[in-house]
Amino acid sequence: MLRSMITAANTMAQLQQQFDVISNNIANSNTAGFKRRETSFGELLAQQFANLPQDEAPRLTPNGLRYGVGARLAETNIVLKQGAIMQTDRPLDVALTKEGQFFRVLIQGENGTQEIGYTRAGAFYLTPSAGNQNVLMLVTSDGNPVLDENNAPIWLPNGYKDIEISDNGTITATAPDGRIMRRVNIGVTSILRPQLLQSAGNNIWTLPDFNALNVNAADVAVNMTGNLRAQIGMTQGALEQSNVDLGTELTDMMITERSYQLNARSISISDQMLGLINGIRSS
Repeated sequence: MLRSMITAANTMAQLQQQFDVISNNIANSNTAGFKRRETSFGELLAQQFANLPQDEAPRLTPNGLRYGVGARLAETNIVLKQGAIMQTDRPLDVALTKEGQFFRVLIQGENGTQEIGYTRAGAFYLTPSAGNQNVLMLVTSDGNPVLDENNAPIWLPNGYKDIEISDNGTITATAPDGRIMRRVNIGVTSILRPQLLQSAGNNIWTLPDFNALNVNAADVAVNMTGNLRAQIGMTQGALEQSNVDLGTELTDMMITERSYQLNARSISISDQMLGLINGIRSS
């Protein structure tokens, strides 16, 4: 097989992965709190042939010939750029207004154990508690419990009249007579190194094992408690929209498609060259 065919085949496989990333961004363009991903490419191993060791001519490129074997998808990075804020006037809709801050929720891990997840989607609901019908639990649209600043599920008493959520994430439930029935702080975490976030599906991320990566947890995520809660940015009755720009995604898709076509064409031309070689050999 010609080197050109190997190079093109390697690059096409990586371009297909870029297609998948762009397609996922477009599919979630209307998902509240979704953060787009962007890709970057790098070069695979290259082979250097020093066929002109005595060449002293001035040049901007290295001496000899350099043969590559294609490109690879080097990184897929999360873009935490703030999405547009859409007013809904729904009391349980909450939008985070500062980049890098996430709600903490309780999810089921791969091995069946419960673990903490992080999300920017603030469309919350109240569901009756399984053990006490007089208690309502705050959950996400997928039913995952929302956690407070102590990582305990947030519950509100049944029979409340109004719910008010402050700019720093304090929920206050009041009774019909104006009495405060419950006050609790929503758990918010500031992610300092977002590229370590791992997708858990349903617009939720998790953090890796810091010990395995030899990384200090305090350098990756900080729970907003105590005086740090004054730095939280939150708006009640609104949702943060996806930060996907359809124009940019469609442009990137067309560029990727052209690159894919170019590499497919190189395989076709290489196949034609092999046919010519075989024809000359047989004659």
